[in-house]
Amino acid sequence: MISLPSQSLLQKYDVPAPRYTSYPTVPYWDYSTLNEDAWKQKVAQTFMDEQGEISLYMHLPFCESLCTFCACNKRITKNHEVEEPYIQTLLKEWQLYLDILPAKPVIREIHLGGGTPTFFSPANLWKLIHGITSTSIIADHHAFSIEAHPNNTTEAHLQALSGVGFNRISVGVQDFDPVVQQAINRIQTFEKTKEVIYRAGKLGYSSINVDLVYGLPHQTVQSVGATIGKITALMPDRIAYYSYAHVPWKSKVQRRYTDADLPGAAQKLEMYQRGKELLLASGYVAIGMDHFALPGDPLLDAAEQGKLNRNFMGYTTTNSRLIVGLGASAISDGWGAFAQNEKTVEAYEAMVQSGRLPLINGHLLTQDDLVIRQYVLDLMCRHQTLLSHPTSDPTFIPEVKERLLPMVQDGLVEIDGNSVSITNAGKSFVRNICAAFDARLHAGRHASNVFSKAI
Repeated sequence: MISLPSQSLLQKYDVPAPRYTSYPTVPYWDYSTLNEDAWKQKVAQTFMDEQGEISLYMHLPFCESLCTFCACNKRITKNHEVEEPYIQTLLKEWQLYLDILPAKPVIREIHLGGGTPTFFSPANLWKLIHGITSTSIIADHHAFSIEAHPNNTTEAHLQALSGVGFNRISVGVQDFDPVVQQAINRIQTFEKTKEVIYRAGKLGYSSINVDLVYGLPHQTVQSVGATIGKITALMPDRIAYYSYAHVPWKSKVQRRYTDADLPGAAQKLEMYQRGKELLLASGYVAIGMDHFALPGDPLLDAAEQGKLNRNFMGYTTTNSRLIVGLGASAISDGWGAFAQNEKTVEAYEAMVQSGRLPLINGHLLTQDDLVIRQYVLDLMCRHQTLLSHPTSDPTFIPEVKERLLPMVQDGLVEIDGNSVSITNAGKSFVRNICAAFDARLHAGRHASNVFSKAI
C-alpha cells in the first residue's frame, strides 16, 4: 500500500501550477519577440543543427460530439465536408515550411492529435500523410502515432495509417463508469475499446497506449479501480494516467458541472495512488509524472537510460529540437523559440491560403529561458537536476533554493550543494517543485485563473 500525503500537505500544495509541457509556459510568452521572419530563421537554423531531422504535430480539431471535460481546441460538427479543405490547407502549410527548409527533411515523428483525428475518413488521412511523406525522408526508427476515439476508429482507419508508416496508437478511454461517462458526455463501451486495441495489435502497431483521467466529475476511487482493472486485462504497452485539468474560465463547457461534482484534492490523490498501485501490480513501471509502461517499451527504455523527453505532446522517446505544428492552434517548437497557429479554423485556413504562416502567438527564448527550460525538463523527466548553469540574475539560484526550502522541510525535495532531487513523496508534487524554478511565473501575474490546480 502506497502511503498518502497528509491533509495539511494536500491543502498546502493544491494550488494552481503549470503542467510544464513547455518553458516558458504559454501565458508568459512574449509575442513581440518573434515575428514571422524571425521564426523562419529559427526553423532553418534548428533544422541545420539537427542535421535535417524534424518531428511533426498535426492538429485535426473536428469532433462529432462534445466531451465536456476536454479543454483542447476543437470544432463540433457532423458535416464531413470540412475534411477536404482542411486537408488541403494542412498540405499547403507544410509546403510553406518546405520552402523554408534548405534540404529535404527527415521525419522522425508524426503525431495526429485533436479534436478527433479519426473524424476524418481513412482516405483523407492517407492523402494527408502521403502528401507529407512523399516530400520527405522517413527516418529508419520513426514513430508515427494517432489519437483514436474507439467509437469512430475503424479497421479501415488502422489499415490506411499502417500503410503510410503509422506504428503507434493512443486510445482515449478516460473512465468506463456509466455515471462518469454521462457527466463528461463520452459514452463508449469496454467492448468497443477492446476491439480497437485488438485490431491495432493484429495489424502490427508496435506501441498501443491508453489514456485514462482521474479527478473527473462523479468519479470515485472504486470506479477508477474498476476501469484500470479492465484496461490492464488488455495489457496495452503504455498507459497515460492524467489528472483532470479543471479550467472552466478557459473551457466554458466545463461549467456544465460544478466544483461540488468533482472529487477534492485528497480523494483525487487517493485515486492516483490507487491507480498506481494497480498498474504496478500488473507489471507496469511508473515513468515521469503520469505515464506507465511495460518492460521493453521504448518509453521505459528511454527513462531508464536518462533520455526521456517532454514536450507539448507529453513524454516522448525522442529529443526532437524541431517540432513543426500544422493545423489550427498547433504549436511548433524550435527549441530556442515557440510559435502557435491561429486557433479559429476559418482564420487559419484563410491565412495559409494567402501564403502566410498562420502565426498568432510565440516566444523567442532568452538564454535564461533556455537554462531554466533544461532545469524543468530534468525535474519532469529525471526527478533531479544540477544547478550548474547560472542565469543572468545572480539571485536566481539562491531564490530557487529559498522557494524549495519548505519542500525540503516537508520531505519532498533533497538539496545537496547544487544538486536537487525529488523524493518518492515529492513525485506527487512535481508541478509545485518545477514552479520554484519558474522565474517568469514569480515575476509575472498570479497563476489563479491561468493554470489548473497541481493535484
